[in-house]
Amino acid sequence: MNTPSRIHPSILDCIGNTPIVRLRNVAPADGARILLKLESENPTGSMKDRMALAMIEAAEGDGRLAPGGHVVEYTGGSTGVSLALVCAAKGHGLSIVTSDAFSIEKRQTMAAFGAEVTLVPSREGGMDASLTRRMIETAREITERTGGFWTDQLNNADQLPAYHRMGDEIWEQTGGRVDAFVQMVGTGGSSRGIAESLRRHDARVRCVAVEPSESAVLSGRESGTHRIEGVGAGFVVPLWKRDAFDEIATVSTEEAMEMARRLAREEALFAGTSTGGNVVAAIALGRRLGPEATVVTVMCDSGLKYLSTALYGGGE
Repeated sequence: MNTPSRIHPSILDCIGNTPIVRLRNVAPADGARILLKLESENPTGSMKDRMALAMIEAAEGDGRLAPGGHVVEYTGGSTGVSLALVCAAKGHGLSIVTSDAFSIEKRQTMAAFGAEVTLVPSREGGMDASLTRRMIETAREITERTGGFWTDQLNNADQLPAYHRMGDEIWEQTGGRVDAFVQMVGTGGSSRGIAESLRRHDARVRCVAVEPSESAVLSGRESGTHRIEGVGAGFVVPLWKRDAFDEIATVSTEEAMEMARRLAREEALFAGTSTGGNVVAAIALGRRLGPEATVVTVMCDSGLKYLSTALYGGGE
């Protein structure tokens, strides 16, 4: 019997259509069914592959980015890795601004794909509003110097359709059985886009945004320093849309890290800190909703990106 095969013309055709799994061991028996969308199955092991491809193709389509052009971005790392993949596949140059606050694995991967990487020093390895703003200003300076196209992820709404499609995937994969969706907020694009998509299918889906408790600015508290990579910019990000969510939850760095470690040991799911935060918040909501409900959240990326950090014992 011959097995049907599909040969993709490009690595970019492998982005999206990721699987969903049910958490069996970390989810309590008296709580909701917790489903995890495995975005680690994208080519760079991150959901940001969807965003990077969407932003680049939108700019190519309307002429902001010419063939063989140059791209600039600031990033905690995952967006930069995804842009590096997309730019390598499409033949664009890339300048990335990042920081020592983020894992060396991400920086090394961006460089391996051919990106020029500029580091902005952090304060004792933590993420805060000052660092984000200094990275943004450095990206602005590089854009002016190179004449490149700045994808400007915090302001770029071209990413939203990619996350609307991700929401559609979740709806189809669950057969429309989604009572709630939970997601930590970084640029605001993924959490908002998925929430909007699910609510188009069913306005009753409860959507919860999550942020670091040390820097809970969306909750109206003071900006602070945390170590959950890729989320919690330290200020209200431009793509944030409060009415896309029913509530805002908070999770500490310690809680998020401990859950990420539990996911590896108890579910054989090797994830980063933001995924741990997602699952902590999903379980808390699931306890409130009860065992008949289904809560969906996201495995944002692979734990392979964090081996050098405190998450898996490689950092202080």
